[in-house]
Amino acid sequence: MRVMVFVKATEDSEKGFRPTPEAMHAMEEMGKFNDELRKAGILLAADGLKPSSLGKRIAFDGPRRAVIDGPFAEARELVAGFWLWEVKDMDEAVAWVKRCPNPMPGPSVIEIRPLYEMADWQQESDAAGRGNS
Repeated sequence: MRVMVFVKATEDSEKGFRPTPEAMHAMEEMGKFNDELRKAGILLAADGLKPSSLGKRIAFDGPRRAVIDGPFAEARELVAGFWLWEVKDMDEAVAWVKRCPNPMPGPSVIEIRPLYEMADWQQESDAAGRGNS
């Protein structure tokens, strides 16, 4: 089972990275955690994201496209970083997140979301086919 693990943004992360001694220690601890994930064969990808002030959104409405410059409101709704993991099940993903060092200087949230797999689409297709018989 593949899961995307999101580190939710905070007001601090939206200010951008500053190489303070505390931040450097936190990065070192996160590096150790990522090494554990690699050794366990779970880590597929991981990265931190720059603040939303450097980002853009493209809003779609039919054929129209509108570009919206960052920063974006509600830091707690944004993503500051992510991992892509291959785990046995959601319980294993939760267990790994509980071992994670706090990714932010203060309170923070990590969200785990399963990815769709081809088998999910096949089940949906099969279910739709049975409903039309």
